[in-house]
Amino acid sequence: MAQERDVKAAGGSTQGGVPPAKGDEHRRAIEDWRHRIDAIDTQLMSLLNSRSACAVEIGRIKRELGLPVYSPEREAWILDRVARENPGPLDATAVRRVFERIIDESRRLERIASEAEAREKEKKD
Repeated sequence: MAQERDVKAAGGSTQGGVPPAKGDEHRRAIEDWRHRIDAIDTQLMSLLNSRSACAVEIGRIKRELGLPVYSPEREAWILDRVARENPGPLDATAVRRVFERIIDESRRLERIASEAEAREKEKKD
C-alpha cells in the first residue's frame, strides 16, 4: 500500500501508466534507498547518543567547577563551524537549525543529570 502511494505521488500508477518491469525496477530502487536511509539513521542515532553522553559528562565537570551549563560562546562557535563546513546538499540554515536542536537536547540532558545528581546528594545527606 505504501509503495502504491509512493508510485502514485510520483505521477505513475501501479497498473496502467507504468510498464510493470520499469515500475518494479523503480520500486526496488526506492526500497534500496530506504534501506540505506535506515542504516544511516542507525548510525546517526549512535553518534547522537555518543555526543549526548559527552555533553552529560561535560555538564558533570562544569558542576564540579561551578561553571554554568549554558555557554553561548561555545554554542555560537559550534553553529558557525557546522554552517561553514557544511558540504551540502542541506543549506547552512538547515544545518544550523539541526544543530541548534541537538545542542538544546544536550543542554536538557545536562540539566536532567544535574537534577538527578542533586537528588542523590540529598539522599546521602
